[in-house]
Amino acid sequence: SQNDPEWQTLAAWVNTKPAPPGAPASAPGPRLNYETFKTKIQPIFLTSRPANGNARCAACHARGAGAYLEPLPPGAATWTEDQSRRNFDRVARLVVPGEPLKSILLTNPLATEAGGSPWHEGGKHWMSQTDPEWQTLAAWVRGS
Repeated sequence: SQNDPEWQTLAAWVNTKPAPPGAPASAPGPRLNYETFKTKIQPIFLTSRPANGNARCAACHARGAGAYLEPLPPGAATWTEDQSRRNFDRVARLVVPGEPLKSILLTNPLATEAGGSPWHEGGKHWMSQTDPEWQTLAAWVRGS
């Protein structure tokens, strides 16, 4: 389905235009930091969202067609090291390093009026780009 994050990532990659012949190679861009992901980004996926009536990200994205997170081990409050590594690898496919507003990880749960995409059946978690969680994700994508 076109709502599938992996489909959207692949479509964005297919639509990327190659550099013209003879163009200088671009400097390497920002890199995604695993430790920041593990300590600051993963906890966002586990945050309860009763105020807006939405489920935790992990409630939907650890199973089914939109799964990109590992299921939590029974009784666990967070993921194991191996699971965190797999989560990092999968979530990295949902971002364009250095480009938060081109990263479906940030645009799908962001309100359309705030620059988000119309996609995300799980509701809009952030009403603006000034939301602290959105800012944390954006800083990670920028390589900060």
